[in-house]
Amino acid sequence: MDNGQVYSSTTENVPSTSGPGRGSRRFPLTRPDPIRASLKLAELVFSLLAFICEEVVSLCTQCGGLYFFEFISCSAFLLSLLVVIVYSTKLYEKVDKDKVKKLDFIISLVTGVLFLIASIAFACTSDQTTAETVAIVFGFLASFIFIFDFVLMMVEILRKSQSRKPEVPQTTLTQPLNAST
Repeated sequence: MDNGQVYSSTTENVPSTSGPGRGSRRFPLTRPDPIRASLKLAELVFSLLAFICEEVVSLCTQCGGLYFFEFISCSAFLLSLLVVIVYSTKLYEKVDKDKVKKLDFIISLVTGVLFLIASIAFACTSDQTTAETVAIVFGFLASFIFIFDFVLMMVEILRKSQSRKPEVPQTTLTQPLNAST
């Protein structure tokens, strides 16, 4: 008896474009909806641009705001990169999706608020050179995008919580449990 006839009707070949034993090499950011995916990429780009422009500053008279902005912009870039990597790779499928969303929610809130504070502090202590001004502008843009992303996640959470509440008729709530009829 030929084993090929037994298994041929239940199995099918899956074509692999990336070689034997390997998954796809593309990294699509398709886990969040398209608006949130574009916000994630914008957070990544604007925090990187703010960090690069801040690094170009060669001289400062009051450097406390600059150093705080440097720390926050670098941290924001690295956290944004982490979130984009998790959403765009198979790692998202291996971890708890609710925990990833919760972490993304917290990162967006904290990073947005701290980036806004750092941008204000840097704006108040800057020497108003071109590089500083551009860094501050990118810092404010990044902070507003983080906060906007947080607001969108909050609206999504509120919509889901309202849609999950079951409609219970009033009669079942007003009847005593031990009533005899």
